[in-house]
Amino acid sequence: MTDEPEGPDGTETDGADGPGPAPGGISVGLMTGGAAAAGERAYAEDRGRHAGEAATVPVPPTGTPAPPIVPGGIGIGTMTGGAVASGTDARAVDSSQRFVDVSPELLAAVAALRGHLGVLTRTGEVAELDAGLAEVEEGTIHDGRVRRDRLRWLRDRLDVGATAAAGLASAAAVVEAITQLTG
Repeated sequence: MTDEPEGPDGTETDGADGPGPAPGGISVGLMTGGAAAAGERAYAEDRGRHAGEAATVPVPPTGTPAPPIVPGGIGIGTMTGGAVASGTDARAVDSSQRFVDVSPELLAAVAALRGHLGVLTRTGEVAELDAGLAEVEEGTIHDGRVRRDRLRWLRDRLDVGATAAAGLASAAAVVEAITQLTG
């Protein structure tokens, strides 16, 4: 037996007249985090826990060509997190958690808003908002950080007026402090 590839009927072939590589795949120019997988039933998952600001990604020089897109696949110029998969029955899951260092300004604004929530009628949405604010305070006590998605959730509730608390002046201070931390 030789090391020659086998054809579909089990006979040896020289590999020159086969169908070639299967279409699909992933071409990434610059990847600083995340997960990628290609192929049949490929699976990519990012479960990272990232603290602080995201790493600064170097910008490719002007005129640098994007990576070639693999026929039937995915071409990504820059990937700083997340998950991507290409292929038949492929799956990609981003289960990563991103944490932000909490500023003293945010903590003061959160404490003030929690104090002001007492003037509002205790509805389900006010209770949910109070629980979210408590999570920010409690997370900070343990390690000085809070989940980035929790901050976005709070900002969304307060910034668009989704709750009665959005009209409070202390809510605007929370939104401003979150925006300064998360952009």
